[in-house]
Amino acid sequence: MNEFEDKVAVVTGAASGIGRALAEKFAAAGCRLMLADMDDAGLEETRTLTEKHGVKVEVRHCDVSRQESVDALADAAFEGFGAVDILCNNAGVLSGGLCWEVDIKDYEWQLGVNTFGVVHGVRSFVPRMIVQDTPGHVVNTASMAALTTMPFAGAYHMSKHAVLAFSECLYHELKVTQSKLGVSVLCPELIDTGIANSERVRPESYKNSDGAPPITESGKLVVGALADGMAKSGLDPSVMADRVFNAIQQDRFYILAEDSWRDACNTRLEDIRLGRNPTFSPPSV
Repeated sequence: MNEFEDKVAVVTGAASGIGRALAEKFAAAGCRLMLADMDDAGLEETRTLTEKHGVKVEVRHCDVSRQESVDALADAAFEGFGAVDILCNNAGVLSGGLCWEVDIKDYEWQLGVNTFGVVHGVRSFVPRMIVQDTPGHVVNTASMAALTTMPFAGAYHMSKHAVLAFSECLYHELKVTQSKLGVSVLCPELIDTGIANSERVRPESYKNSDGAPPITESGKLVVGALADGMAKSGLDPSVMADRVFNAIQQDRFYILAEDSWRDACNTRLEDIRLGRNPTFSPPSV
């Protein structure tokens, strides 16, 4: 896919971070935009930034963990723009902790947004994009966490591993059915985003009965360390937007890091190849 002028791009998680960077990149290329997020204030800021490029921009509050919410987003996009050419299932959240201590609501929240948010996006948009019978592209945001495993983030890792596997299956299915849609999976490394502050958009349904998020002490340490690392050495989200744009143009599936996260990934692959026990190989950040 090489033509972007006047195409329609849908981006979830567009209120900040990678989602906002994607929206700005597509707007600069002349795309019309449907932007979605739980953070309404941030979404309006992204609208203001992207409208400066002179393109039509619509925003919608959307909880991607709910199929009906994503269905409504798709209806609004196709009714408002007449078509969808690029779909970025990008919304993501993170919470940490020991696997046996993490509350089940934390598992449900991270799987609901990170994994089922992608599933819902594909189910709501892809059938209609296929019927258009025009070149298009689906971008699913996973993570380098989809290719590695680290302690204290089991729910996050499993949610992103699922996105990668699901995206690979989607790629094969679109190929064997001779669809004109391409697929890419974005696997960011450490990026300076607001994901360490995901609690700001946690729905009430994923909180405890007293309204408090179910966060363990180990989880607080993980999120704090992540926020510190992002502030010190996280890449600007625009780097990810550039990678995605290039991958769409090249019809390239894997969008991977090339730093120590890639080394950690290769170590894990070698563990699997040799059948040895998992190596603790944290990336240097």
